[in-house]
Amino acid sequence: MVSRSYSNLLDLTSGGSPTFSRGGKKFPRVATVAGVLSDLDDENRSNGGSDAPSSISQERMIIVGNQLPLRAHRRESDGHRGWDFSWDEDSLLLQLKDGLGEDVEVIYVGCLKEEIDVSEQDDVAQTLLETFKFDRSLWQAYVSVNKIFADKVMEVITPDDDFVWVHDYHLMVLPTFLRKRFNRVKLGFFLHSPFPSSEIYRTLPVRVELLRALLNSDLIGFHTFDYARHFLSCCSRMLGVSYQSKRGYIGLEYYGRTVSIKILPVGIHMGQLRSVLDLPETEAKVAQLRDKFQGKVVLVQIANPARGRGKDVQEVQCETYATVARINHVFGKPGYEPVVLIDTSLHFYERIAYYVIAECCLVTAVRDGMNLIPYEYIVCRQGTDKLDETLDLNPSAPKKSMLVVSEFIGCSPSLSGAIRVNPWNTDAVAEAMDSAMMVPETEKQMRHEKHYKYVSSHDVAYWAHSFLLDLERACREHIRRRCWGIGFGLGFRVIALDPSFRKLSVEHIVSAYRRTKNRAILLDYDGTMTSQTAADMSPTAEAIGILNKLCRDPKNVVFVVSGKNKEILTRWFTSCENLAIGAEHGYFLRPQNSADWETCFVCQDFYWKQIAEPVMQLYTETTDGSFIETKESALVWNYQLADPDFGSCQAKELHDHLESVLANEPVSVKSGQHIVEVKPQVSY
Repeated sequence: MVSRSYSNLLDLTSGGSPTFSRGGKKFPRVATVAGVLSDLDDENRSNGGSDAPSSISQERMIIVGNQLPLRAHRRESDGHRGWDFSWDEDSLLLQLKDGLGEDVEVIYVGCLKEEIDVSEQDDVAQTLLETFKFDRSLWQAYVSVNKIFADKVMEVITPDDDFVWVHDYHLMVLPTFLRKRFNRVKLGFFLHSPFPSSEIYRTLPVRVELLRALLNSDLIGFHTFDYARHFLSCCSRMLGVSYQSKRGYIGLEYYGRTVSIKILPVGIHMGQLRSVLDLPETEAKVAQLRDKFQGKVVLVQIANPARGRGKDVQEVQCETYATVARINHVFGKPGYEPVVLIDTSLHFYERIAYYVIAECCLVTAVRDGMNLIPYEYIVCRQGTDKLDETLDLNPSAPKKSMLVVSEFIGCSPSLSGAIRVNPWNTDAVAEAMDSAMMVPETEKQMRHEKHYKYVSSHDVAYWAHSFLLDLERACREHIRRRCWGIGFGLGFRVIALDPSFRKLSVEHIVSAYRRTKNRAILLDYDGTMTSQTAADMSPTAEAIGILNKLCRDPKNVVFVVSGKNKEILTRWFTSCENLAIGAEHGYFLRPQNSADWETCFVCQDFYWKQIAEPVMQLYTETTDGSFIETKESALVWNYQLADPDFGSCQAKELHDHLESVLANEPVSVKSGQHIVEVKPQVSY
């Protein structure tokens, strides 16, 4: 059981085969990358499991995370070595249970935070199995961890009833493995980290595989719209999947499935924080800090010890120590240091005590995830009656607090009363600190009241409950869809179709073809007989041969319809005898056994082109990659090769502009797949 939290995610899909220590025969073998992807393609359980009847009536939620919400402690007393385990009350995965309801059974799938020696793995696994009801085979390591996690989820899941909630970037590939096993699995994913911009993300060799894996979820959650916006942009630029917002919900249409996007920042566990505020240790620490700092202006910097080591970490530490020493030397005096640097680990109650007495809290991270410290500070400043008594405060008096937060942390958009700063601008941060201390008392009270109302009502239980409700809504269409899996390896995805859809088979087509006496065969050309992105759109010799063979049969009438003009189609299909052709989407027709073109709709006045073309030309010059297709019956502005986001924005502007200038002309302006088209109005 390898208990490393994670390995390089790129190794899983780029061909690396990390080596992991293995336990006894009872542990599943850790496959190489090729083995993992091969297993994914060879398994045929995707549909069978989905139809299995449920044997469990109680609703269950399977929480999948990189690390289990457990604390491990080495026990060496009385000469007996071993491990003790307890719940990690600070873990978000444990706290979110409060929002799922008492009738929901929660099952955790994850890894231990400690490295367990091979000789102890059997004993530890047995302890966990008996105490926390987890199977020891969960403790395999990570590169094939997504596959292993999927195996374990499959052991406990009842696919028709259970919901699966996967957490964070460690398990981004897991949705593909789960969706492969059960096409109708009810699957949610929440990313607790910032999603990179498309310019950064596109450098990954496995960018498409990761996006497809996430899109195998039913609901994808983000803390802020900024994080979601980067993800949506990547889907648009790299997969051509655009999103739509309808009735307040964001969704991506992906092979017939609607993948919902949830934007909701996580909250804190109010009950846990209040219990720490009530501890005698907290009260004593608050009294100690009050006596120490009363009447002084002090900046207390709590610097959590770095998780890693390296030259850059040492350089930052040295610069920090030097800066603190310089400030204290210049502005300090015996018995007073204006800057107090705490670079050791603090107990939770000690950190809480600092929040209680601080008039202003600064969180100036240059890049961070959600960061719940400002939330904790707000609740601590609300205090308790005992702490008010310790600080000689009137319990009925309005509370007050001030926040200076970085623009780059996830909770910043939720704190409308905070002073937001760019941490790279040192002068601006200094001015914000000064402004925060000079704010009138009544304004401090108003800001605190606004923040506390939000933080207390949007706690972790609210967050979990809200996500579960949206996951249930996103999965309602499962039972009304027919699903087929396509693709290999990490490119696997599910096609969801209407229940009335019937898959055509070659046998049925051939049988029907042979039974009929007269046949009309209508063929689309663009994107059907040839690729939409092909450099040479002309038909291949094989396609010409097939068309000629069909046209020679007197029972057949073969019709090819294209958006191309009649000159191009005449040149392409000159060798096809008895072929009927529709040019410019049917505006011009060339019947079977005829060389002459007919016009289906009479429109002799094309003066409107002189109005529309200059407008299109203006947008072409300002939209790199766009171009104009000039047809006899229409003008088409095509932005398929342009930046998808900018092109879409320009297309909307162009559509409105054309409708305005052509309002009195007998034409219609239509928007399509990467095009804006102007053509004559047709009366039937």
